Amino acid sequence: MADKQRTIQKAVSVSGKGLHTGAPVTLTFNPAPENHWYKFQRMDLDGQPIIEADCDLVVDTSRGTTLEKNGARVHTTEHVLAALVGLGIDNCLIQVTGPEMPIMDGSSLAFIEVLEQAGIIEQEAERDYFELTENLTYEDPVKKVEMLAVPQDEFRITVMVDYGSEVLGTQHASMYHTGEFKKEIAPCRTFVFLRELEALLAHNLIKGGDMDNAIVLVDSELPVEKLNHLRKVFNKPDVEVKGRGVLNNTKLRFFNEPARHKLLDIVGDLALVGKPMKIHVLAARPGHAGNVDFAKKIKALIKKQKIEKDFLKIDLSQPPLLNINDIMKILPHRQPMLLVDKIMELSQEHVIGVKNVTLNEEFFKGHFPDEPVMPGVLLIEAMAQCGGILVLKTVPDPENYLTYFMKIDGVKFKQKVIPGDTVVFSLVLLTPIRRGICHMKGIAYVNSKPVMEAEMMAQIAKVKGLEVKNPEKQLA
Repeated sequence: MADKQRTIQKAVSVSGKGLHTGAPVTLTFNPAPENHWYKFQRMDLDGQPIIEADCDLVVDTSRGTTLEKNGARVHTTEHVLAALVGLGIDNCLIQVTGPEMPIMDGSSLAFIEVLEQAGIIEQEAERDYFELTENLTYEDPVKKVEMLAVPQDEFRITVMVDYGSEVLGTQHASMYHTGEFKKEIAPCRTFVFLRELEALLAHNLIKGGDMDNAIVLVDSELPVEKLNHLRKVFNKPDVEVKGRGVLNNTKLRFFNEPARHKLLDIVGDLALVGKPMKIHVLAARPGHAGNVDFAKKIKALIKKQKIEKDFLKIDLSQPPLLNINDIMKILPHRQPMLLVDKIMELSQEHVIGVKNVTLNEEFFKGHFPDEPVMPGVLLIEAMAQCGGILVLKTVPDPENYLTYFMKIDGVKFKQKVIPGDTVVFSLVLLTPIRRGICHMKGIAYVNSKPVMEAEMMAQIAKVKGLEVKNPEKQLA
């Protein structure tokens, strides 16, 4: 029996202060419709803008995961998102009255408790899981971060942390399924080394930090003057360090609480993929930057799977969405350089176009005339023209724009294209279109088999008479 999507039964709120700003903030979890996923809403800003929980919107990972859309930001989102994933909630609107999530005790426990008070209900739509078919790797050799995702029938995470500290040592933590999150992971608090704490204080950060919302690890003796400074900053005369260990001898909730908190962060950051997953993630020395980069790799793989899925449902015998006359109203290209014959599907995120290859093509006269093969560069060009239609449809007057290549990556040719072939190009956006820049992943098929694939980036520029902006870029 298929899993159903879930949301909460009623709106519930929790209040606290932001870790870095120290400003009071109220967070309200709201029920949301099917296929909504997680979205934040800044209630304190004009227009109450919405920021999707999307790895493409991450703008900072220095001391937490920050999202931004159209100038509106939300900071330290990971603990909130982890609670939603941990309880198996698929759809929720998260309203906040400030730029930061409340830090609470530095874990996800307070969010778990308030969400359970709201009640969790099933919805009609089925969950659309992302499932791996092959291993996916990520490595940051500078930060010594390694991540691996392998196929699994649950959402499972295994973590190893090692920061070269005698106090922390090497720690491991595991979550075999999300049913363990509430009890084993959610209560685990964020941690910081005392040497990092001093730097944060010097930069006027962690105004909302205190001894109750973080574990402070001490791996060197602290001079008396620095200890007095901490007592003054936190307004706590009882702050003390008894050698190496934990500031104020804070009692850990688990012997490996720091490793478990890193696992919590991964759960929250991978929520930015945008859907539930059945994978096993193994992470060594993870951090927010690596987590987000890995989320982007997973999202790119989801996009690729969507390309293949969209292609399989195309019926080329059906009337096209755009015929050749429609295409010529959008693209400036003309014979022999117009390489798209029809568009079968077009949305804000994907396009499927068709090129019928005939022996009458001009390029066959000189390109292997005794054994005609469509030039690979023209396959790229045809794919780019399909992508051009996708991006040009975002402006009301596409006839006044031209499309230019900015970058092409990962081009692979898998078999030759010859006269008589019908090439189907399926492309999806890898990132949202911003300032007329379109980043796409495409696969070309002949007889349902991939013949070529590529990632490409293009920009549209408005034509002013015959003078085009950015003329140094190559016409696509």
